[in-house]
Amino acid sequence: MRTLIILTLLAAVGGCTRWSLDHHLNNAYRSYERGNCEDVMLELSKAERKSRSRQYLQPEISLLRGQCLERQSLFVDAAQTYQFIIARYPASEYAYRAKARLETLQQLGRLTGSSAKASVAPL
Repeated sequence: MRTLIILTLLAAVGGCTRWSLDHHLNNAYRSYERGNCEDVMLELSKAERKSRSRQYLQPEISLLRGQCLERQSLFVDAAQTYQFIIARYPASEYAYRAKARLETLQQLGRLTGSSAKASVAPL
């Protein structure tokens, strides 16, 4: 009986952690839609703290962070975030999206000089 109670509590705690992580990610997306990048960054930081054991979520978190950096006109920081995704998670769909964002930034002329050359290298 005692074992059953302990297992139930462990399962509940694990589920609560996942729920909390999803909650922070959902809040980040809502804030992004409203254009509030300060809230996005806060929610993403909270989500990252909850996702340490779930590394498969990191590329999604990083991509949203990069998009928010673009909205704040921090194009070099966004490019570096996209390069991180490409280097660390090359087989993920987020690496594909990050490459597309880098190409778009280059085509729009948002990356100039050394930042444009640095972003081309990982592609």
